[in-house]
Amino acid sequence: MVKILSSEITPYSLYLNRRKFIKSAAAVPIVSSLSLGGNAFHLDNSQIYNQQLEENDELNTYEEITSYNNFYEFGMGKSDPMENSEKFQAQPWSIKVEGLVNKAFTINLEDLLNKVTIEDRVYRLRCVEAWSMVIPWQGFPLADIIDMANPLGDAKFVQFETVFRPEEMPGQKKRFLPWPYVEGLRMDEAMHPLTILSTGLYGHDLLNQNGAPLRLVVPWKYGFKSIKSIVAIRFTDKQPDATWSMVAPSEYGFYSNVNNNVHHPRWSQGTERRIGEFSRRSTLMFNGYEEEVVHLYKGMDLNIFY
Repeated sequence: MVKILSSEITPYSLYLNRRKFIKSAAAVPIVSSLSLGGNAFHLDNSQIYNQQLEENDELNTYEEITSYNNFYEFGMGKSDPMENSEKFQAQPWSIKVEGLVNKAFTINLEDLLNKVTIEDRVYRLRCVEAWSMVIPWQGFPLADIIDMANPLGDAKFVQFETVFRPEEMPGQKKRFLPWPYVEGLRMDEAMHPLTILSTGLYGHDLLNQNGAPLRLVVPWKYGFKSIKSIVAIRFTDKQPDATWSMVAPSEYGFYSNVNNNVHHPRWSQGTERRIGEFSRRSTLMFNGYEEEVVHLYKGMDLNIFY
């Protein structure tokens, strides 16, 4: 497990005073010198507004976010990703962009980060298992890399693929899921300003257990849609395979929007347990981002397209 000294972590109270819970496309750009060496994310405090979180929302602590995870490539327990990811090598790293595009390319992460602006995004994360967190991410809009690829007009969907390294990711030696893990978005979802590729959280590079070095974050969807440790992005004209939708289609739909009216066959999605809290809270439609994303699903029956 990669550890960061507590003295090097942006203080929790400082984050509460200077972060706004982002519900719209607007984000505060920050100057970053994010390197692949880890612990190299530096915040320019002069560009951070004195803003508050949404009412009734508090950031989860760095320890909570980095110790309670689903990342089955490292095991099925919540602490397994933290305990079993020590051997995982997140650098060097490259991403292949392919499919129905005018400009297919493979790019090193370091080169990619030189082409984008890293931003702060504080989002709710809602797991399909009915627990949640509030996480201060750093990253850049997925639309940035889509624009680099210049998709063809026939490209309607985007598929993402996690790295496959069973010697470093012991969960991949077990066949309870078809590896590598894949996920997908419709093109308009992928281009939405709330959708980001994250490189860090709490002002530091992502740890292995959180999807280092590059992961998707789609805040209005259940957490398993936010695929981790991405090595490939491909554009297609057909709805792509998505791991959980293939394994259990009656339980996990392709869209998997947070919906408090459509319940999992084995539990309710009406409430959730915020990690660190004792009582349950009501789940918000689209995880609280309804105003920003509901237009994407106009005319769709969300009881069918779940």
